[in-house]
Amino acid sequence: MPDNTNRNTILFVVLSMALLFGYQALVLGPQNKQREAELRAREGAQAVQPSGSPAATVRPEGPVYVSRAAALGGSPRVAVDTPALQGSLSLRGGRIDDLFLRDYRVTVDPGSPPVELLRPEGMRDAWFAEFGWTGANLPGLPSSGSQWTLVQGDRLSPGRPVVLRYDAGQGLAFTRRIEVDDKFMFTITDTVANSLSNPVTIAPYAAVQRRGAPAVPAMNAHEGAVGVMDGVLEMLNYNQLKKEEEKGFSATGGWLGITDKYWLAAVVPEQTEKVNAAYRTTQVSGVDIFEANFVAQPRVVQPGGTYTHVSRLFAGAKTVPVLRTYEDTLGIPRFEDAVDWGRLFFITKPAFWLLEVFNGLLGSFGLAILALTVVVRLLMFYPANLSYESLTKMKKVQPQVEELRARLKDDPQKQQQELMRLYQSEKINPLMGCLPMLATIPVFLALFKVLSVAIEMRHAPFYGWIQDLSSRDPTTLLNLFGLIPWDVATTPFIGGFLNTYLHIGVWPLAYGVTQWLSMKMSPPAPDRIQQRIMELMPVIFTFVMAPFAVGLMIYYTWSNVLTILQQYVIMRKYQVENPIDDFIARIRARKAPG
Repeated sequence: MPDNTNRNTILFVVLSMALLFGYQALVLGPQNKQREAELRAREGAQAVQPSGSPAATVRPEGPVYVSRAAALGGSPRVAVDTPALQGSLSLRGGRIDDLFLRDYRVTVDPGSPPVELLRPEGMRDAWFAEFGWTGANLPGLPSSGSQWTLVQGDRLSPGRPVVLRYDAGQGLAFTRRIEVDDKFMFTITDTVANSLSNPVTIAPYAAVQRRGAPAVPAMNAHEGAVGVMDGVLEMLNYNQLKKEEEKGFSATGGWLGITDKYWLAAVVPEQTEKVNAAYRTTQVSGVDIFEANFVAQPRVVQPGGTYTHVSRLFAGAKTVPVLRTYEDTLGIPRFEDAVDWGRLFFITKPAFWLLEVFNGLLGSFGLAILALTVVVRLLMFYPANLSYESLTKMKKVQPQVEELRARLKDDPQKQQQELMRLYQSEKINPLMGCLPMLATIPVFLALFKVLSVAIEMRHAPFYGWIQDLSSRDPTTLLNLFGLIPWDVATTPFIGGFLNTYLHIGVWPLAYGVTQWLSMKMSPPAPDRIQQRIMELMPVIFTFVMAPFAVGLMIYYTWSNVLTILQQYVIMRKYQVENPIDDFIARIRARKAPG
């Protein structure tokens, strides 16, 4: 029977290398180019001509985009001013379409602009919410272009609502009261008064609309449509939305909206109300328009009567404590599931809860990651111990295994029989070296997910040069970690290539070294080819992991350190040679006199 081990191992390495360079070339490279293009486009869109007229950015096969100043100047506005939000709402259409998040900055620099959430129509990447009424053959319904009148209030703040009115003089008059709390929730109370001589059938609606998908997709986090209707969580990314075009359903209560990795805009009906909801995608002038909306049940409004409808809009950061508060106080079902917990939610949610606890106790999200790693290693201690004990026993008999293979190299069948006999006599089960570790894989995948989507890690500092745990390690080996005054990214011709493919910081290197040491404490591969290939794996994974958030690098490096410690204790117990003791012995030999 032929031995395919070498062939399979080589194939594995080739595929790993293909994955590495394919990921770098097809994902990271285009993302960096898209990010640069997007920044240039936004700078152009926000420029102002010397004449004072706002500039517009025109795409050859698309619409004309205007600056924020032009978009905001197209209609009278009411300021929005809360502890968490700043911006304005438009009297044209009564839209909420201009919001910034006060507590979140574009970069780690405290002086950088606040994060922009909602953008008015006319700008690139417009994102806004609107509310209104629909009905067949009804006169004077307000539309997105209707001009509302401010009749109460001059600034929308917590405890200071504003009231808008629209009346086309055709028998139906509309009043809109908008309130906001100190976080991210707006309450919209719409009232229609019927002064016609006949009853009318009318239905309120609410919608969140986004023009165009993000230029740079988030890594390992859902972006697109999200919502919970009748207790069922629905997530559709932008590609799925474009493919389906429209997905409708009926439900009682719930919520739905459009989300980025960290930010969410969602409309929320009354939780006892039956609604028809939909995710919809249309295309205008080459721009994809993504929408999440609901329409409440039609109501008959008698002559001289009124009908009032209440809906809500969440527009803000997906911080779990805030989402939980709305879930509890307003009865919004599964609102914290706006965070992309992934398929392993039964692990990611408890893991995030532990991170919250440790963050509160230690006052540092980085230290919370270290503490969570210790807890995870303790929970995985028993299966890991079984695995490391088996690997240690195999390493102890490695000289006998090599002698056996050399002696029976021309008789593979006999070699395998003798090898099994040796393992039986030494009470070694080779499967125990890997099977217990399989139980740890879901945990590590879940923690990878948690650390990818937790907004608490965004711009969270750690010790030393780490100012943002959600970004890659800013140091790079190419300039000796800052000792050489060389900005790699700005190097002509090759800067982009170097910054994308060879940007290896301190923490990725630490991860690679600890991964290598852990591997060296395991039994060597059966032959030299496999040994050489396995020695390359830490190098390969160092390049693969380097672009990820440094918070993940800290977690995996610290986990490797704890793994090495556990391996070392077991190897000392079984009196097996290990690289740590060998290194200490060499140091002592050099210091010894003579």
